[in-house]
Amino acid sequence: MEFSWIYQETESHQVKQFLRTKGVSRGLLAKVKFQGGKIEVNGQIQNAIHYLAFGDQVTITVPDEKGYETTVPVENPIEIVYEDQHLLIVNKPAGVVSIPSQLYPEQTMANRVKGYYCRQNYADQVVHIVTRLDRDTTGLMLFAKHGFAHALMDVLLRENRLTKRYVALVTGSISGSEHQKIELPIGRTPDSIITRMVKPEGKYALTEFWIKNRFPLATLVDIRLHTGRTHQIRVHFAHLGHPLIGDDLYGGSHNQWIKRQALHCQELEFVHPFTQENMHIKAPYPTDIRQWLDAEKELV
Repeated sequence: MEFSWIYQETESHQVKQFLRTKGVSRGLLAKVKFQGGKIEVNGQIQNAIHYLAFGDQVTITVPDEKGYETTVPVENPIEIVYEDQHLLIVNKPAGVVSIPSQLYPEQTMANRVKGYYCRQNYADQVVHIVTRLDRDTTGLMLFAKHGFAHALMDVLLRENRLTKRYVALVTGSISGSEHQKIELPIGRTPDSIITRMVKPEGKYALTEFWIKNRFPLATLVDIRLHTGRTHQIRVHFAHLGHPLIGDDLYGGSHNQWIKRQALHCQELEFVHPFTQENMHIKAPYPTDIRQWLDAEKELV
């Protein structure tokens, strides 16, 4: 895949210095140099220490990524919400984990996306997960379709320029204002490698939320994550005494519609790192949350 820029500085710098300002890491530049890629300036092959002049066109050709044999492609379908040559955004169903592990070696979203890449015969077949979700959380997952896109999206994540918004049904009626923040540190519980809890020595965590609707037995909330701690939303609301409906790991109860934590990643918002377009991707409510809401509205 080719990427091009015009050098617009009056002071001369080396190609590698210029590429660093465009997000090309040392690792990616090494792949270009040693794994079949190339650097061109005005159509002529050059090396990374070549000095640039104003108006030069710099083009790098990044070698294809053939993929890891450990990520087995599977035939399960994926629901594509958005796709271009750099990014893939899918709507993840409940009950599917994000990445392979000893417990789930194949039936993961990564395996499904790898299968899709193979069926499409894409040149780049490494699965780059930018945002992941818990097994029973539904909604938007973002994949980068090549390593350069992954690196640039990671920058957006680190700088908090990729906004993730969730909707959740939490037990009980949350008191207070319509707009609140939960700023409490999260760490592992002492007797488990799975669960987390609010603890003073934990890592900083910030969850912002807006109350969308109050029902007799639950509250519908719109959530923005500012940090990405494990189980952050589930832990924060459980600590407030309002565990997510269906979240038996943190004290939420099931009902006839919802058998898993009622959490859905509904929106992703960011500036596209290649096109500079303002991206605002949304996914509809999943069936179980929608059915619960419909039933509650009928009772009101």
